[in-house]
Amino acid sequence: MNRRTLLPPTRIAPATLVAVAFLAASGPGTGAVYAESRKAAVPLPAAARTERDALPELVARLLPTVVSITTTQGSGPANQKSAPEGSPFREYFKEYFNKRRNRQRGSAVGSGFIVSADGYVVTNHHVINRATAVRVILDGGRQLDAKVVGRDSRADLAVLKVEPKSPLPFVKWGNSDAVRIGQDVVAIGNPFGLSQTVTTGIISARGRHLSNFGGVPGNSFVDFLQTDAAINKGNSGGPLFNRAGDVIGINTAIYSRAETNVGIAFAVPSNLAAPIVEQLKRYGRTRRGWLGVQIQSVDSELAKTLGMETPTGALVANVVSGSPAAEGGIVSGDVILKFDGKTVSSASRLSQIVAAAPVGKTVRVTVLRRRESVTLSIVLGELEKAVQTGAVEKLPKEGIRPDLFPELGLRLGKITPELAQRYETATTEGVIVLGVEPDSDAEQKGLKPGDVILEMEQTAVANPEAVRNLLDRSKEARKTSTLILVQRGDDRRFVVLGFKLQ
Repeated sequence: MNRRTLLPPTRIAPATLVAVAFLAASGPGTGAVYAESRKAAVPLPAAARTERDALPELVARLLPTVVSITTTQGSGPANQKSAPEGSPFREYFKEYFNKRRNRQRGSAVGSGFIVSADGYVVTNHHVINRATAVRVILDGGRQLDAKVVGRDSRADLAVLKVEPKSPLPFVKWGNSDAVRIGQDVVAIGNPFGLSQTVTTGIISARGRHLSNFGGVPGNSFVDFLQTDAAINKGNSGGPLFNRAGDVIGINTAIYSRAETNVGIAFAVPSNLAAPIVEQLKRYGRTRRGWLGVQIQSVDSELAKTLGMETPTGALVANVVSGSPAAEGGIVSGDVILKFDGKTVSSASRLSQIVAAAPVGKTVRVTVLRRRESVTLSIVLGELEKAVQTGAVEKLPKEGIRPDLFPELGLRLGKITPELAQRYETATTEGVIVLGVEPDSDAEQKGLKPGDVILEMEQTAVANPEAVRNLLDRSKEARKTSTLILVQRGDDRRFVVLGFKLQ
């Protein structure tokens, strides 16, 4: 969102031209009539005048807290050659190398906002990524060199530091969790290099994952706010204010095939950004909490199978050996309902809550285990250290007589070295899928040969006979579906498979 783009020239619509011509041809006395009408106009009530002036007064207060950001990327070519003095090619060489230098250096333009009087500035990571020099332009045009204090590509945030000669005006963080759809918002930034541009709109949606939108990069870590305020290239890193003047989001992305505003823009919520900004200021990097589980959201089908009235929580599909979760007693099949006093509505929500929790903190975790509530105490680890040590990657990777399970639409077999090599699976636990019947529920749920079934009805299965025994029990209980835990590569997930009673 940082490349400069020229706006098309403004054109006056034909209807506007007609209106102008009509006023110009109104004849003598028009001015007197207009003046008389002004005298007769009823003054606005005091409350209306206050409301009319509220937004301009708010903007006047906020403008000094918003900055423009320019960056230099790369450097000019070294040892530039030139034609001899007096050569007719000298000017050609000069123009050629100037253009080449400009292409190599590059200049990105973005937005940011001041969060402390001593000069800390927040912007997007992608605004300053690969920059060799960063400058902050204050309201009024004063430019200051900026140092990159820390950056977080996962949430697309960065913190800069400038050294002002006097204290700077700064913003306050708002509570993005309290934001409602339809609430008025104000965006201020530097679109297309037009600094201190103000646009207004509403919050049009919450909880957006950019990975859900074709062509828009993103991940499920951030539940973005969506706004229809006009956001364009150069607005990246700028603040999204509520009508109280508090920052409730950081403008980050737009959804548009034309790469210009179409009324759909996304902002990182302040409640996610503020703790990250404090970590970057304090440590120069993030220190996210780490639990050590592989999770999935609970859909209605899983909820029914697990005995839950409503689909909520995060279902644990796997636990990293030696992780805080393992040490605290979480096991595969647990549904995490509460974490550190906060309700867990989905897998992505749990990821966000855990990441924002302090490293080393002892938290209480409530899980649903075999239809009973269990509360555990867990000491959180640090995600960044787990990544460095490889702990995050330590999720277990554990002739042929197929067993037919027509009720499930599957052919299953015991894992042998030959099968493990054929399907490139490292696990030796569970039973392997050798075939999937077309149009079966298993095919519709995405199962395919090479998948490994580790559990059925939350009971480990080591061979097809164990699957048959558990399936027969389910049929005796007149069930019409069964819960299985499937592993594919390093990924695990629970799947509810329906079957017909014989």
